[in-house]
Amino acid sequence: MPTRIGNHKLLSFASDLDDKTVEQAIEAARLPFVHPHIALMPDAHYGRGSSVGTVLPTVDAVIPAAVGVDIGCGMIAVRTTLDAESIRGLDLAALRRSIKSAIPLSPGNYNRGTDRFAFTAARITALEELAERDAVDLTHSKKWREQLGSLGGGNHFIELCVDEADRVWMFLHSGSRGVGHRIASRYITLAQKLCRRWHVRLPNADLAYLPAGTDELDAYLRDLAWAQRFAAENRAEMMDRFRQALAHWSDTADPAALEVERINTHHNYTARETHGGREVWLTRKGAIDARIGVRGLIPGSMGTRSYVVTGKGNAASLCSAPHGAGRRFSRAEAKRRFTEDDLAAAMVGIEYRHGADWIDEIPMAYKDIDIVMRDADDLVTVDHVLRQILNVKGT
Repeated sequence: MPTRIGNHKLLSFASDLDDKTVEQAIEAARLPFVHPHIALMPDAHYGRGSSVGTVLPTVDAVIPAAVGVDIGCGMIAVRTTLDAESIRGLDLAALRRSIKSAIPLSPGNYNRGTDRFAFTAARITALEELAERDAVDLTHSKKWREQLGSLGGGNHFIELCVDEADRVWMFLHSGSRGVGHRIASRYITLAQKLCRRWHVRLPNADLAYLPAGTDELDAYLRDLAWAQRFAAENRAEMMDRFRQALAHWSDTADPAALEVERINTHHNYTARETHGGREVWLTRKGAIDARIGVRGLIPGSMGTRSYVVTGKGNAASLCSAPHGAGRRFSRAEAKRRFTEDDLAAAMVGIEYRHGADWIDEIPMAYKDIDIVMRDADDLVTVDHVLRQILNVKGT
C-alpha cells in the first residue's frame, strides 16, 4: 500500500526513501497543474528536475527536465531458443569481445559508418521520414545516424542472462544517446527562459515548464516523440547486432531463429494518458508502464537479478512500476567507498571487463533489488527472474 506524504498530492511506494528525495518530490507536487497526484516508485532517488522514480501527471503543461536528458531511455529483452546446457563450456569472454566489436560503447563512441548491418538502413529511413513529417530540426546532431546502435556509458549495459528455467535471454539498457540529450537540453533551457520571462515563481529552475497552447510545447512534443522513437530503434538495432554475435558464438545458422519473444520498453518518457478522470501528460522518469497486461523489464544492478514482469494496472501508482534498483550512492561516493577488489568479489561467476572504470556501478551502490520488488508487489506480477552470466558496459 502506498504512503501519503503529508497533505501533499504525493504517494510513495518506497520503503527506503531519503529526505532529499522527499523534499524534491514535495516541490513538484505543489505545482498547480499536477493531477491527481505524484507517485514515487520503490526505487526513487534524487535527480535533476524531479526524482528518478517519479511518475508525474500534468494538465496542460510538460516539464522537460522532469522527462530528463536521456529521452526514451529504457530496456529491451529477448528470450532465445538457447538454454544453459547448450552454451556450457563456450567462451563467454569471446562473446563479450564480439559484442564490443559490433556495438560502440562509452559516451561519444559512434559507428564509423551506417552500412555494416543490412537491417540498419530501414531504421534510419523511418527516422528520417518521421523527422521530415513532423519538422524535427536535427541540425544540432549531424551524427545522429552514426549514433544509432551505440550503447553509451553510465548504467547502460548489455547482458546475457539465464532465467529460472535455465533459458537464455539477451538483455540491454540504453536510450536516445547524444541526439536525445541535445533535444532535451534545448527545451530545458527554453522552458527556464520562458518562465523567467513570464515571472513564474518556481521552487527550482528545473521545474520550468512549457504550457499548452504555445508553439514551444507543440515543438517539444514533436521532438520528444522523435527522440523516444529513436531510443526504441536504438535498442532494437543493438539487440539485432547482439543476436548476430550470439548466433555466431553459439554456432546458430540463422540469427532470427534464435528469438522467441521480444520486449522493448521506455522508462524515461512522456505519454498522453487518462488518470483521475482527466487526460494528462504522464511523465515517467525512471518508471515503466504497468497498465494491466503490459509487459515490462526491471533490471537490478550488474551483479544481482533482473525481472520480466506484467503490469497490474494499479491506479494509485498511475499504472506504473519501478525501472530498476535505483541508486543508493552517487557515482563519486561509490568510488570513495568501494575498490576494484570489492567489484570483483561482487561479480564472481559473471563474465565482465575488469577495471576501476566500473566501480561506480558496483551492486552495493544500488538499492537492494529484493526490497524494490517487494515494494512493487501490488504493481506487477513477476514472470521471469534473470541472473547475469555476462555483462558489457561502457565507461
